[in-house]
Amino acid sequence: MRRSAFDLIYLQYPYKAMLRLFVLILILANGLYFAWSEGMLRPYGFAPVQQQEPQRLQQQVLPEALRILGPQEFKRVEAQVQADQVPKECLMAGPFDDTQAAALRTALESALAPGTWQLDPVAVPARWIVYMGKFANAEGLAKKRDELAAMRLVAQNVTNPSLEIGLSLGAFEDQAAANAELAKLNLRGIRTAKVVLEYPQGQQTQLKLPAVTQELKVRVNDIKPALAGKPLHNCH
Repeated sequence: MRRSAFDLIYLQYPYKAMLRLFVLILILANGLYFAWSEGMLRPYGFAPVQQQEPQRLQQQVLPEALRILGPQEFKRVEAQVQADQVPKECLMAGPFDDTQAAALRTALESALAPGTWQLDPVAVPARWIVYMGKFANAEGLAKKRDELAAMRLVAQNVTNPSLEIGLSLGAFEDQAAANAELAKLNLRGIRTAKVVLEYPQGQQTQLKLPAVTQELKVRVNDIKPALAGKPLHNCH
């Protein structure tokens, strides 16, 4: 029987022909897998199941605001974060009248950085005090203070310059309460005290230091002379 040229080649090289056929099948299989995995066969109904998580996109907050920081800017941001983590406390003082507030503003502007302090208007109720004074001099004031201390009475300096040199044995928001305190003091032997209006109802100024660090506390000492004897205390 006569054989074709292909048969002769196949008989002579049977293993090479099988190897070539295997390589051809492998190439076709890889091509089909690639087309399937890339979705090229989707119109024919052959494609992998798509894995999507649309909720991830919905959870993004301003993705367009994301930006890469340079080394210097990163150091600046890092320093700011560290500064924000330093323990801080809020301090306030006052109230101050217009003259005191003007002097305090000048001291603040020269001693502290902008943004570390604020002067806010505050409504101030009337302030009545049980008053002793005016004394002729500081010696007379000190003598009276010692006499009151012996009676276990605590006297405070007045904050209204028009009442200096004098002492306060108690401050009240209404005159009736001040008169009641004066009556009690009369029973204890206080005869020269009287009830006076230290400040009428009105508007004054209050100092607030919203974020005081240990470093800032050192600089705050520079403004204490301008506080008119009013102490700094924690914000309420």
